[in-house]
Amino acid sequence: MANDKGLGDTVERFTEATGIKKVVKWLAGEDCGCDKRKEKLNKVFPYKKAECLTEEEYNWCKDYFETYRSVISRDEQHKMLDIHNRVFKTNKQPSSCGSCVKELYNEVKKLYDTYND
Repeated sequence: MANDKGLGDTVERFTEATGIKKVVKWLAGEDCGCDKRKEKLNKVFPYKKAECLTEEEYNWCKDYFETYRSVISRDEQHKMLDIHNRVFKTNKQPSSCGSCVKELYNEVKKLYDTYND
């Protein structure tokens, strides 16, 4: 999955590894439609690659996570959402759900921690 653009690339690697692709080409010929299916699957089910933290985001995370806090303020949640949504190409919204905010915190913290390992 390292360089796969989407599900089509993954399916192709699987069919090549198991020998299915050779059998299909033997039965259906060289133009078996595999390439078209692969491109369609890649387009419909693309893999989203995460972006890197900017220097400003990294510095914000460093200041934030290295100071103990028992509560996450509204502004801090919005900053974490901005970082998460940009890096992971998501569209998470602010929440008053404690477990949702905790999940957001944990995901951004894990992202920050990858820079320090």
